[in-house]
Amino acid sequence: MATKIIVPQLGNEATEAEITEWVAAVGDQVQSGEIILVISTTKAALEIEAPCNGTLSEICLGEGELTEAGDVVGMIE
Repeated sequence: MATKIIVPQLGNEATEAEITEWVAAVGDQVQSGEIILVISTTKAALEIEAPCNGTLSEICLGEGELTEAGDVVGMIE
């Protein structure tokens, strides 16, 4: 069963962030807690960790795209 990679709460003032780097690529094995994605707000860069062990099976939003808290940006199988 696939697990969603969800953008966490961005802070009090930030409403959106830009995906700046996917550290993992589709097909890569990832471990829970491993940094797989970096997003940036106007104030800070945030490292997003894998929520579980598995294979990154899908990237829903690519580098340079905007996202908001709660958005699904990828899937791990």
